[in-house]
Parts: sequence; C-alpha cells; structure tokens
Amino acid sequence: MTSRASDTLRPDGWGYKARVGLLVPHIDVVPETELRAIAPEGVSIHAARIRFGWRAGGAPLDAIRAFAEPPAVDEAVDLLADAPVTVIAYAFTSSSYLIGPDGDVALQRRLEGRSRAIPALIPCISAVVALRALGIRRLFLVHPPWFSADLDRLGANYFREQGCEVSGAAAARLRGDQLSIEPSEVYEWVCSNIPAGTEGVFIGGNGFRVIASVASMEARLGVPVITANTVLLWHALRSTRVSAFVEGYGEIFGRDLPI
Repeated sequence: MTSRASDTLRPDGWGYKARVGLLVPHIDVVPETELRAIAPEGVSIHAARIRFGWRAGGAPLDAIRAFAEPPAVDEAVDLLADAPVTVIAYAFTSSSYLIGPDGDVALQRRLEGRSRAIPALIPCISAVVALRALGIRRLFLVHPPWFSADLDRLGANYFREQGCEVSGAAAARLRGDQLSIEPSEVYEWVCSNIPAGTEGVFIGGNGFRVIASVASMEARLGVPVITANTVLLWHALRSTRVSAFVEGYGEIFGRDLPI
C-alpha cells in the first residue's frame, strides 16, 4: 500500500491559526518561552527584540519610560507587520504601570498606527479585560523581586483607576536573579502571602517565570491567577477568534472576551 505524504508529515510550527508578534526587551527571553509553552497547535510566536537601556536588576523609571517611547518599539512594529503576523503583543508590564491607563491607550493607538490595522495588545489593558471576563473586582498584585516599591505603588494605582479594589501589591521576596528563580518558589511565596478575601491574583512582570505554577496556585488558593504573559496570549487568541482549548495555564483560558 502506497503511503501518502499527509500520513507522514510532522508538525512544523506553522501558525496556520494565528501568528503572534511579540515585542520584548533585548535582554529578556521569558515572554517568548512562556507564550510558546502555552500556545496551542497552529499558533506561532515571533519575537522582535528591542534594545532596553538597562542590563540587570531593578531598572530606573526613566529607562522603563524610554522603552515605550519612539523610535525603537515603533520600528519593531513596522518589521513585525511586514512578517506578517496576525496580532502584536507588547510584553513589558513596567511601562504600563508608569504611564498609566491613559498612556497605555495612547501607546496602543500609536503602535496600531504603525501596524497597518494589525491589533496591538498591551499587558495591563489585557489584564483589565481578563479581570472583567473572570468577574474579579478585588485582587492582589504580585511582582518580581526586582520591581521597586514605586512600581508596586504604581501598579496598584493603575488597577484602582480601572475600578478594581486592590487588597495589596508586593514584590515576591525571593533570592537570586531572573534566571535562577524557580516557579516552585513563586508558588510557595504567593500561596503564603495572599490575604483572605482576595478574588484573584495578577502576577505582573513579563520577565517573571511563573506559568508552570499557575494551575497549582489556583487549586490551592481557590481563586483565578492571571499573569502578564497568560493574559497577553489569551487576549491574542480571543482577538483573532482562535478558540483552541488550552489546559493547565489558568482559568482565564476557558473564558471568552467580555461583551
């Protein structure tokens, strides 16, 4: 019996359902590895690296603000739009906290002005949409160890301006640098520090390696846990009408966009 090519072809990673363009700081590999781990078959991830004016540890606020400003991120959008991709995701939570909700909307509009009608998604905008989809009003914010107290405060202010009640915001007190932190350590810290009455947890920081423990945290805490990277991919999938089933990375992937 003669075999057909279709019987022997293997998956090649082609994004036949959606191709997600990802804007990342040049020093960070976590966003693309996490999105690739979560992405269902037929969804591909294509990262564009943007030079970030800081090497390691907590970045000063002026460097964070500069990342969101022209021209580098705008030029990266131009290149991704030519690739072509289906949707563009901006993987840098810190600038959302710094420029606030109005600044995020302005950033999104500016990037979409360069993307030739390809949607551009911003982490905290996607997080607010996810919170609405989950029906969460009272949340706790968890940040990576390198986030400053100023970013904790700005993050809390961001979500309060969006009508959320923030029961607290704190950087996880973990030892080591970005590459040495294990998801199991994040799990233990989060589960030990979330106050009673919290309806959900948002883990900010796209460079914070946490998705491996999201399902375990939800099971132990009994509330939804979303991260900067899970909400970006969830929003990207729903925005491109990809309904593929995603299991093991949080309750959010079972929800549609809110009306």
